[in-house]
Amino acid sequence: MKIDFNKNEDGLVPAIIQDAVTKNVLMLGYMNQEAFDITRETKKVTFFSRTKKRLWTKGEESGNFLILVDIKNDCDNDTLLVSVKPEGPTCHTGTDTCWSEENTSNFGFLSQLEQVIEQRRTASDSSKSYVASLFEKGINKIAQKVGEEAVETVIEAMDSNDELFLYESADLLFHYLILLQAKGFTLKDIEAELVKRHK
Repeated sequence: MKIDFNKNEDGLVPAIIQDAVTKNVLMLGYMNQEAFDITRETKKVTFFSRTKKRLWTKGEESGNFLILVDIKNDCDNDTLLVSVKPEGPTCHTGTDTCWSEENTSNFGFLSQLEQVIEQRRTASDSSKSYVASLFEKGINKIAQKVGEEAVETVIEAMDSNDELFLYESADLLFHYLILLQAKGFTLKDIEAELVKRHK
């Protein structure tokens, strides 16, 4: 890996710290050659402090270490993307990230869809919402609907119409998200179960 530590007079390059699982950005620090070498050797992320003018290992006082998973260099060889497993909060203020955000998984549009389902489930006028009407009918109806969509997805999987297969797959996933909420769970719970099995 070629890193241009000499690009700046101080010999430092920015190091963007990212959770290896959630992909959330946790903090930004700076590394010189020595900090980089120590990080790779010890597997604990080490920076060069611009204020203290010395090396410091994240967690050396708090115990909230950043365990190295991977390091990548950008196209200009002057910025690092450091993938880590955080042991506790990252920010010195006690928050998960230096932007005061929770370091939890986000599934993009599927997370937004979960929020929409929750909003419609709790809407005051259920007559205007298909989702709310399903919740009103109860868990048996929701489970039945998931079963119907699963059968339709399987049927389309054995056919050659990819458009219909994707359509039914989307229906299945949508109704499965409803079933998860009806049981008091979200995709984060499913992710946690899969991670547990992966070990």
